[in-house]
Amino acid sequence: MRFVKLALAAATAVGLALTASAAMAQQRKVKIATEGAYAPWNFVNSAGKLEGFEIDLAADLCKRANLDCEIVAQDWDGIIPSLTAKKYDAIMAGMNITDKRLEVISFTQAYASGPHGMMAAKGAKFASAMPTGRFNLTTGKAEADKAIEQIKAAVKGKIVGVQVSTTNANFVNEYLKGSVAEVREYKTTEQHDLDLAAGRVDFVFAAHSAFAATIASPIGKDMEIVGPALNGGILGRGVAVGLRKDDNDLREAFDKAIAAAKADGTIKALTQKWFKIDMTPLS
Repeated sequence: MRFVKLALAAATAVGLALTASAAMAQQRKVKIATEGAYAPWNFVNSAGKLEGFEIDLAADLCKRANLDCEIVAQDWDGIIPSLTAKKYDAIMAGMNITDKRLEVISFTQAYASGPHGMMAAKGAKFASAMPTGRFNLTTGKAEADKAIEQIKAAVKGKIVGVQVSTTNANFVNEYLKGSVAEVREYKTTEQHDLDLAAGRVDFVFAAHSAFAATIASPIGKDMEIVGPALNGGILGRGVAVGLRKDDNDLREAFDKAIAAAKADGTIKALTQKWFKIDMTPLS
């Protein structure tokens, strides 16, 4: 009788273990949202498939974390509400970590970091009055504030294009909107680049990494990056995976995978492939 009880207990334990394993396997199916309109971070290629730095990186991270991942396209302006509504499990869409976003969702550690600034038509007269160099709005605030005042003077009365609901829009609305410049917000960076090419805006404000793709394309042949390179502060703390606040296990899995991809040079190689520079975060 004792043997039978032990056998039944063992069978029960095995059954519970198998059930738990099956549940864990089911939980490891992860749907990742990307914008699909932010080259070279993420975009739809001529074959209609998603491509770009984050598509390559997502495949690498999911393999490291043993996650069965599906990547889907989602319009930028609804990307966070759809995450919290559980339409997908994670966001990889060139999204910077900011205090405001942290009120709604959580983030992994950053997997890429780079400067932001302005792009204008080649030879734009106002560009010569702006400072050059790199400025951090957090660690070098005094110097950055002086640079911003010079920018404001140079672009007074101009029209600036920016993508809606981004850290770039936050910067433009904080420092340039109103008495300085007219701000026009667009659904995608592609749309404001087309208006710059058509002369409907004087300059656009976005990440330098996005400008690289535009300048390399036919519409960007007469455009150039102007003024200073800015980061930190209102522009965020680097690009990371966005997750729901209660998805601690998934955040931990992605964090470990990102740390490993930084350590072995994978992120360096992928950023050099897509951006032509190393955008591996320093920390």
